[in-house]
Amino acid sequence: MSFGRFKIEEPNNEPVLEYAPGSWERKALIKELEQQKKKTLDLPLVIGGKEIKTSEIIEIRAPHNHELILGKASLAQEEHVKKAIEIALESKKEWMEYAWDERAAIFLKAAELLSGPYRMKLNAATMLNLSKNPYQAEIDTACELTDFFRFNSYFMYRIYKEQPFSPQTAFNRLEYRPLDGFIFTVTPFNFVSIMGNLPSAPALMGNVVVWKPATSVIYIAYQIMKLFQKAGLPDGVINFIPGRSSLVGDLVLNHSDLGGIHFTGSTETFEYMWKKVGENIHKYNQYPRLVGETGGKDFIFIHKSADLNGVLAGLTRGAFEYQGQKCSAASRIYAPKTLWPPIKKCLEKDLSQIKIGEPDDFSNFINAVIDKKAFTRITEYIDLTKKSGEAEIILGGKSDDKKGFFIDPTVILAQKADYKTMTEEIFGPVLTIYLYDEEKFEETLHLCDKSTQYALTGSIFAEDRKAISIATKILRHSAGNFYINVKPTGAVVNQQPFGGSRKSGTNDKAGSFLNLLRWVSPRSIKERFYPPRSYSYPFLLNEEKEK
Repeated sequence: MSFGRFKIEEPNNEPVLEYAPGSWERKALIKELEQQKKKTLDLPLVIGGKEIKTSEIIEIRAPHNHELILGKASLAQEEHVKKAIEIALESKKEWMEYAWDERAAIFLKAAELLSGPYRMKLNAATMLNLSKNPYQAEIDTACELTDFFRFNSYFMYRIYKEQPFSPQTAFNRLEYRPLDGFIFTVTPFNFVSIMGNLPSAPALMGNVVVWKPATSVIYIAYQIMKLFQKAGLPDGVINFIPGRSSLVGDLVLNHSDLGGIHFTGSTETFEYMWKKVGENIHKYNQYPRLVGETGGKDFIFIHKSADLNGVLAGLTRGAFEYQGQKCSAASRIYAPKTLWPPIKKCLEKDLSQIKIGEPDDFSNFINAVIDKKAFTRITEYIDLTKKSGEAEIILGGKSDDKKGFFIDPTVILAQKADYKTMTEEIFGPVLTIYLYDEEKFEETLHLCDKSTQYALTGSIFAEDRKAISIATKILRHSAGNFYINVKPTGAVVNQQPFGGSRKSGTNDKAGSFLNLLRWVSPRSIKERFYPPRSYSYPFLLNEEKEK
């Protein structure tokens, strides 16, 4: 019981550290990297606050160095999945009764730990496990996840403040209850901020969670779980069960108490989960909420009036930062033929200067892709293009997996707008360019709109305001996050709520109050101070008798 009407001030976004030579943060991060490389961690399950080792153990190795073993991770078996659900449901009885300010305090403390004493530890773990350079680790782990914790707490406060009108005769309230059952969260490999947000957002709203992280990044995911515990999250509210997708998913999706799914990953996996929910709909005690962010085939559309300096920075950063392993990474480009010579020249210059290698060498812009499966998938697209008569590789195209999973940033020039690498998600450092005739600007915009099944992010580069207006209208449903004269990556919490539609997801906008509304089931309460004493209404009176 809280004896006060508490307030959370609207936060500011966490400042981004630069890691410039000689800076304190650079020195601290290098020291932490060296310490972590010397240790191999045991990575257990965490169910009901207890750490559990299992019979199935896998090694978590750095993507950029096959010899660097970061941890040995336990994978959940059937009994662990069932136990995690049981513990979550039992813990919910107490957790959902916590006052909202007590729940907020836990995640606000997590934000302070992450932005302060845990910053270098988790940034270094991100660099080693995800093969991110220091800047990519900083904006993801230290900044975006901190922002999620702070802003989600503020959004919860705003949601709870939204109440109905009450006349003098009654007291109306709107209660934002957690969903029935438990929430199943499935997190991807590519963003630590997503790993932290997907389980914590439903938990903040009073739900309990069963969390399955991507197998390749159990090393950093486990440390996020330990951060939750350090911040004071009660045992059993979030249960950490890395494991085989087929085993964990099928057990969870068949459980009658499934209340919702919070997912980021492939379109194919989300569609499989949605289908299973549909098949099992008669089993559930409620209709589960499905919230998912999936694939993307994100575009940059260049108009003849575009500022080329801005375009080139957008292409290089948008396509190749974090090896193109962002859902929002620029992957297909529509450029006017007249601008192609200077664009090509500048791309050649940029890519000739970019260094590729391990992330603890801060001069490397490009690092490794996440694992062998990703390496094989990406290089198959490159090899296909080398043999194709419909496209050519004009830059890059080389790869090497002897020491780590390294792929050179690759630029493909496609003759057709429907060429394979212009329409299919690759999720790697591969950029495909299609050249169009200037006079076919609007026609090509419609082509961009209809070329893929995705609608996540996209950009228009133009100085001509009419061209911007036309593109914005034609591409209205092509991207849930649309950018003008800037690359299509880098959404910031509370500034650009993130999510796409079509086959890119349910567009529930992480980084805004909209996402949190998906984790509550409102109850309207009406209290009448002086209830009626008779069933009768005035219209029932007989006018003749009254005379």
